[in-house]
Amino acid sequence: MPDLASPAFWISVLQIIAIDILLGGDNAVVIALACRRLPATQRNKGIFWGVFGAIALRVILIYFALQLLAVPYLKMVGGLLLFWIGIKLILPEHEEAHGNVQGSSTLLGAIRTIIVADAVMSVDNVIAVAGAAHGSIVLVVFGIAVSIPIVVWGSKLVLALMDRFPIVITAGGALLGWIGGGMLLTDPALPAAWREFVPHSHYIASGFGALLVVALGKWQASRQTARANEVSPAAGRSQVLQPGDPK
Repeated sequence: MPDLASPAFWISVLQIIAIDILLGGDNAVVIALACRRLPATQRNKGIFWGVFGAIALRVILIYFALQLLAVPYLKMVGGLLLFWIGIKLILPEHEEAHGNVQGSSTLLGAIRTIIVADAVMSVDNVIAVAGAAHGSIVLVVFGIAVSIPIVVWGSKLVLALMDRFPIVITAGGALLGWIGGGMLLTDPALPAAWREFVPHSHYIASGFGALLVVALGKWQASRQTARANEVSPAAGRSQVLQPGDPK
């Protein structure tokens, strides 16, 4: 049982809440899309039961993820995945990402859509929360219970903050890198002597992971921007003169 008076417990809770907010904005969009065709009298029911089912499924997935992270080398894999998820968070998003979510005209259909879509889209969230929970299912349940209302009802505010203050997204990527770096170092396959040999090795590995994710994310984002700037003028020139157009 975790020590509720321990600062480490509440730091982990705050990390889980931050992860759910940063990676859970998509889930709020899915809920809205899945329920958009329901009659107004059924929308609240669709949202409630869809979110309830999605939470239950996510807790189950995270529970199994916690068990898997005790297997040698899987924490290394999870840490590397968190690096990739953090880099992806920093990169610009594509607007059409939710275009394939179909709304349903029935309550059960909308609930099913929310649960299935949440399960498919929450792989990154599951891995990140499992890494932040340090093996405690109590932390998982507590963190998700606190963060789900924030995601569902506060996603517009969070997304507005991300649009206005890009540093929020960068900080989120750094958080995932921090957790990923710590996961790499605490893998059961690594001898405990390695961690004892270097003072504060956990913080060093976590800090290195955070810096790596931010650096690679910014570098990749700048490459994407450069490629987009190269394509745009070319597209503009191709529209100036078309075959058959007067010169």
